[in-house]
Amino acid sequence: MSTERPEEFSEPQIRGRQASDDRRDSEAAGGPSDNSTRQEATVLVRGETIRNQEPKSANGDSPTRDKEKSQRKEVSEAKAKMQSRLPALDDDADVGVQKEHIVIRDGKADLAFTGKLLASAAPPSAPKGQWQEYRIYATDGGKHVFSKVTRSVFVDQQDTHEADVFDPSPSSVPSQLLRSARDLARSHPMTWMDAAVAFFGYDPLAKTLYRKLSGQFEEHIS
Repeated sequence: MSTERPEEFSEPQIRGRQASDDRRDSEAAGGPSDNSTRQEATVLVRGETIRNQEPKSANGDSPTRDKEKSQRKEVSEAKAKMQSRLPALDDDADVGVQKEHIVIRDGKADLAFTGKLLASAAPPSAPKGQWQEYRIYATDGGKHVFSKVTRSVFVDQQDTHEADVFDPSPSSVPSQLLRSARDLARSHPMTWMDAAVAFFGYDPLAKTLYRKLSGQFEEHIS
């Protein structure tokens, strides 16, 4: 008599065939397989992740906020006060006063002299945080000093200082060259007013400065 038990082998085979048949029936009916279902779910999850998640920087802010912070410039409190007082300047009270002056020059020695501040001018406002200041001094020795300062309220932008001296006597080589060139082009020797125009030009601020001095800067015609 045989001791084989066919039911122990036939049941797993029947279950395997049923699972395979169920899979084929599902695919034949147009339904998605397990793999495709998982793939679609994964794509959907990834899509939601890309749309909803914004990258963060090391400090926890988004790149947009980091960019906004980097675009903000630090403002000097002292310069902001100077800007708020425009067109008034700190040394307006020194106009016409005999005193010691020091005029700063970038890249050259500063100018120290005794004399008077004849006139100064600044714009009425500086909406972009930058402005210029023009000044003309007269020394006790008969020379004239021209100063142009460009200021900024921002800490990372340094002020710039330009200055020049007009000496009416032909004692220096630059003065001789200027006077000779001017004498060739015009009928009268170069004056300190001619030198001022050569230094400042005729921009609106320079014209404001000239009007504070005299009408001699105007061109008179008949």
